Amino acid sequence: MIDGFKRRKGGQYISVQNELEGDNLMSEESHVLIGKKPVMKYVSACMASFNAGSKRVVLKARGKAISRAVDAAELLRRVFMKDVEVEKIEIGTEEVERQNGIKLNVSTMEISLIKK
Repeated sequence: MIDGFKRRKGGQYISVQNELEGDNLMSEESHVLIGKKPVMKYVSACMASFNAGSKRVVLKARGKAISRAVDAAELLRRVFMKDVEVEKIEIGTEEVERQNGIKLNVSTMEISLIKK
């Protein structure tokens, strides 16, 4: 579990609050955390979420994975699901402390996609 989200198959994360509220977990929003896997893994995770009934999918990435999140969103939107559009993009910075005590700033991005 990461910050109130529970991991599901395919790299998807759902809100623990949604899980407590009922059976219809995929109806509102699902999250896909972007990492080091190939871009198509994230595209297929987004497609699976939309096909399972999600109205919104949020791609979350930090650091070097931001470009992979943009690639996944554009591939999904332009090639695989033409009825998906970008709702909003949020950018930010997180302060991360390394093991040796040095604090680093890491860029973050969230891309919210909705199905028309």
